[in-house]
Amino acid sequence: MKKLILLFFVAVLMFSGCATTSVTRTAADSTTDLSGRWNDTDSRMVAEQMVKELIYRPWLSDFLMENDEKPVVIVGNIRNRSSEHIDTSVFIKDIERELINSGKVTFVATSKERKEVIEERLHQQGHASVETAASIAQETGADFMLIGEISSITDAIEGTKAVFYQVDLELVNIETNEKVWMGNKKIKKVISRSKTKW
Repeated sequence: MKKLILLFFVAVLMFSGCATTSVTRTAADSTTDLSGRWNDTDSRMVAEQMVKELIYRPWLSDFLMENDEKPVVIVGNIRNRSSEHIDTSVFIKDIERELINSGKVTFVATSKERKEVIEERLHQQGHASVETAASIAQETGADFMLIGEISSITDAIEGTKAVFYQVDLELVNIETNEKVWMGNKKIKKVISRSKTKW
C-alpha cells in the first residue's frame, strides 16, 4: 500500500513538473513571429507602409486642387483570400488609425459602425430634447472607398516552408467608380522546423 501511495505521488510530481507555463510581457508594438503566420506585426507594418504610400500619390493633390478641401474616405471590405485564418478587422482598424492620424483625409465610419450610430440618432428623435437631438440626414458622404484583399502562396518541403503574402489595396472614387490609386505590399517568410513535414 505504501509503495502504491509513493508511486502515486511520484507520478503527480512528474506530471506537474512537465506542465509549466511561462509568460513574458513584451511591448505591444514589438516584432513577434512565433508560428510564421500573418500576425499583428504584419498587420501594423503593412497598414503603416501602405497608408504612407497612399497619401503621397497624385490623387490627393489633384482632389485638393479641384475641391479645396480634404477628401472623405471610408474603408470598405478587405477580403482574406489567403490559405489561413486572418482577422481582417484588425488590419482594417490599423489602416483606419493610420489614415485618421495622417491628417490628410477626413474619415467616416464603416457601414457596420454607422448602423449603431443611426440607431442612436433615431432613438434621440423620440427621447432627447429638440436642442440636443442629433439631426437626421446630416451624415458626411464619402468621396473614396478603400477596398482590397490579402492573399498567400505556400511552398513547403520536409521541414521548411515559405509563405508569401500579398496585400492589394485600391482607392475607388465612389461617384465615378474610377480607381485613383492601387498599391501592394509583399511579405515572404521562411519557417523551419526540425524533423517535421508540412
